[in-house]
Amino acid sequence: MAWPPTDDTDHRRRPQPLGPPGRQRGAGLPISWGNPEGYLLVEILIAIAIFAIGFLAVGTLVAGTARNNTTGNLITQAVLLASDRLESLKNLSVADLPAGSFEDPENPIDGQGNPGGRFERRWEIDDPLGDGTSRRIRVTVSWSHLGQRRTIDLTTLTRGKGT
Repeated sequence: MAWPPTDDTDHRRRPQPLGPPGRQRGAGLPISWGNPEGYLLVEILIAIAIFAIGFLAVGTLVAGTARNNTTGNLITQAVLLASDRLESLKNLSVADLPAGSFEDPENPIDGQGNPGGRFERRWEIDDPLGDGTSRRIRVTVSWSHLGQRRTIDLTTLTRGKGT
């Protein structure tokens, strides 16, 4: 059979025009319109750029979440250290709570109160009424994290023996 076919009996082998009717590839149309089976390099690069931006956003979120979890953990440990000391001081009688400023002899301490951590614990005791029947106790726990000095303060009034 000769090419091109002289009759219309063999449509399967006849090349079909590309693009809108009356226009051929290279006639001012983008190549992707002329080749529906492939993608342009530009389209692929745009898709890669969109995915890269998405992955960077997710990576930033993961890093921020990890940082916030660490900060929250440190704050929780500091509050627990302060409340532990506060409760132990509240359980003493007023006579055993002299006014003044005190520092934990184990400083620096870890999250369980053992020596060798990043936390420093201090407390102040005073007589707010001046009659010796009650004490104000203020416990401060401080530490450094990401170049910032952080502090937790807990304050209570007590009449001794846990009240």
